[in-house]
Amino acid sequence: MQERDHGGGLDAAITRWGGDRSTWIDLSTGINPEPYPLPSFTSEAWTALPDKAAQARLIEAARSFWNVPAEADILAAPGASSLIARMPQLFERQTVDIPKPTYNEHAAAFAAQGWVEAPDAPVRVLVHPNNPTGQLWSRDDLTAPITVIDESFCDVTPENSLISESTKPSRIILKSFGKFWGLAGLRLGFLIGAPDTIQKMRDMIGPWAVSGPALEVATLALLDQDWATESRARLAKDTSRLDGLMTSAGAVVAGGCDLFRLYEVDDAQTWHDRLGENHILTRIFPYSKTYLRLGFPAKRDWSRLEAALKV
Repeated sequence: MQERDHGGGLDAAITRWGGDRSTWIDLSTGINPEPYPLPSFTSEAWTALPDKAAQARLIEAARSFWNVPAEADILAAPGASSLIARMPQLFERQTVDIPKPTYNEHAAAFAAQGWVEAPDAPVRVLVHPNNPTGQLWSRDDLTAPITVIDESFCDVTPENSLISESTKPSRIILKSFGKFWGLAGLRLGFLIGAPDTIQKMRDMIGPWAVSGPALEVATLALLDQDWATESRARLAKDTSRLDGLMTSAGAVVAGGCDLFRLYEVDDAQTWHDRLGENHILTRIFPYSKTYLRLGFPAKRDWSRLEAALKV
């Protein structure tokens, strides 16, 4: 089976351009470069099956952080990708509308289950904000009988969240923990929607889906509103700084959000290769010769990016 196009892939970049993981700056993903600080885990987090109390604490923290309506249910799962892969099984097979360009795992998941894409289909998937364009959707766009709203990148703009729609049986909200909190390796995602729908997914995933360490750190992080507020302010500044650097180097801002930026350049492959030679990994797309997407460097890495763009 052909491997799908994604950000990441640092090992392949090292094979091509040399170095090791310590010498590279990976800007190919939209992950917060200043992650939530890891706590000292309890021994039970590693040795015991996660109990109901720990899971309940996480769900209540998620409900509070995202202002989830009381009528909606919440499921924690081992990564948003695991939820995306199972999403088509929530519905009777029919056609699905997935506006492009967007995150390709949604289309792949539905295709794997025998679905066909078609405009104005009864099931629609909206990535909000969209990856890679950053487009935001509104309630006026929720015209399909069933709409899956992927808010994996929406924690930088909580005022745009469509979480209030989760009380309706026809709306399902997907959340990712790894992006905004910068802990993608933790593998944690959430599905929010009508109780019957969420229970169906819960039955598919099975018990003890979320690890003890993930339960502990995510509960702390979701309750830490000060960290979230400070991170949003820093990421907004990083957005302005990166846009300034890239436009000075000849790129044009094409979209994005405060976790990644999309640029129009004359030849994306050339830019990608030039930065790769400097051990900076960016993201290009098979459907565009001019789109180049960058995440944000960590504080220590901005000077390297600035130097590489001047070459």
